[in-house]
Amino acid sequence: MHTFVPLHSPRYSLALLLLRVVVGLAFVLHGLPKIENPMHWDDAGPILGVPGWLQAASALAEFGGGILLIAGFLTPLVALFISVDMLVAIFGYHLANGGRFVGGPAAFELPLSHLAVMIVLMLVGPGAYSIDARVFARRDASAYRR
Repeated sequence: MHTFVPLHSPRYSLALLLLRVVVGLAFVLHGLPKIENPMHWDDAGPILGVPGWLQAASALAEFGGGILLIAGFLTPLVALFISVDMLVAIFGYHLANGGRFVGGPAAFELPLSHLAVMIVLMLVGPGAYSIDARVFARRDASAYRR
């Protein structure tokens, strides 16, 4: 059973909400064009040869995962799926195409930053302002009390 880090203050939960909303919205917007053609969004792109089911998994992780992040629902699981998506992007595209950390067409600071945010959310949970807090509070109520 996943336990959440005890919340230190309302500001702590507000900070996590802000982080989830901003990053979740970024994933929704990145995933929107992919979800419109989930099995073939990269057919003419730089990662030729990626099977359609993996393209669909990436589209779902980004678009659906972004929505779930904003809501704070199933946050650790969603963060895990998005982490895998970001690792594939970093190693399968950015580094494979000579990307540097900052600057250039294959720079990977953004997917690495998103990966760091997902790791934070996996470690500390979504905060009190989330569906997870409401659904799982009955099982682990002490994690949501001050």
